[in-house]
Amino acid sequence: MKPLQRRTTAWPLAWLCVLVICYASLYPFEDWRNQDIAPWSFVSAPWPKYQTAFDMGSNLLGYMPLGFWLSLAMLRSAKPRWAAVLLGFVGALGLSFLMECSQSYLPQRVPSQVDWMLNSVGGLTGAVLSAWLERRGWLYRWVQFRKRWLQPHASGSLVLMVLWPLALLFPTPVFLGLGNVTEKLLAMLQEWWPQATLPIQLLQTLFSFAPLPTWVEMLSIAGSLSVAALLGMAVVREPWQRLSWVSLVVVLALLSNTLSASVTYGPEHTFFWLTPLTAAGLGLGWLSALLLVRLPAEVLIRTMLLIQTAVLCLVNLVPSSTYFAQTVQTWEQGKFIRFHGLTEWLSWGWPFALLVWGVLHLVSDSRHTEAT
Repeated sequence: MKPLQRRTTAWPLAWLCVLVICYASLYPFEDWRNQDIAPWSFVSAPWPKYQTAFDMGSNLLGYMPLGFWLSLAMLRSAKPRWAAVLLGFVGALGLSFLMECSQSYLPQRVPSQVDWMLNSVGGLTGAVLSAWLERRGWLYRWVQFRKRWLQPHASGSLVLMVLWPLALLFPTPVFLGLGNVTEKLLAMLQEWWPQATLPIQLLQTLFSFAPLPTWVEMLSIAGSLSVAALLGMAVVREPWQRLSWVSLVVVLALLSNTLSASVTYGPEHTFFWLTPLTAAGLGLGWLSALLLVRLPAEVLIRTMLLIQTAVLCLVNLVPSSTYFAQTVQTWEQGKFIRFHGLTEWLSWGWPFALLVWGVLHLVSDSRHTEAT
């Protein structure tokens, strides 16, 4: 099949992968120092004695999206498949080499030729996968699917849809309760401005943290689920297609929390979060989304903004328990050190990004209506 020639989001997505890789590779960005060794000395160093399956898997999978998007960007520019695959491989190889060299200046990180090799293989795998999908026509089918199912302005919503299950991986005090930032911001303010005791005490009094009543927590869970459902419903064309999206949202919520619990507490505690309260909240959120499935897109977005604002107010009044603090500490240490900061920022920022997208979408639609 002839390569697709079109404006593509593959290049921005590839750059986004670069930023994520740099963040994960150099986190926590502290104690930079010259350790009196050549940055590239890891190439000829002895192979590391200990390599866990988690480390090997994350190094391999972490660079696959970069190779995929670099290769796809070349394919969308009508470049030969071999050139697209080569760029995906060389891009991953070069970036990984730069990251491993940079880690030699971070005492908390250990550069390794095994990591470099796995990163490069991951990039090559992603590039080959992209070329294979393009040759089989799957990329063309995605374009056709998007035309049949989604509105032309769905790009921003698609990005938020993809990020939502990733944001759910980070533990939250309330189930699905993204955007819990108040306690963290107050702690940061107290650390940066210790003299401002009175303003901080006033803020702490204003936000009187207390556990939510059971019925309020259930409404918060329902609202969080319905927000994600409304986000997709606003850009999906037909009511029957919206029904499919609502069902997919429930599945994504279940899978994300199952994965988070499994990697945090172990397989034996995979479903500890599935309580009558969370089940009732999920069911209520699913039902409320179904009742709105035939509403116009503008009404759906306005409803989504109202519900998200209410949920943010609720989740930011919940105190962090000792159990929750221990859970977060698990993510801050050990094997989650590379992903802790990224997933935490996603968990904090996703609802606010949603609000910004919704407002901009409504403003854009209003201007378009006035112009016509």
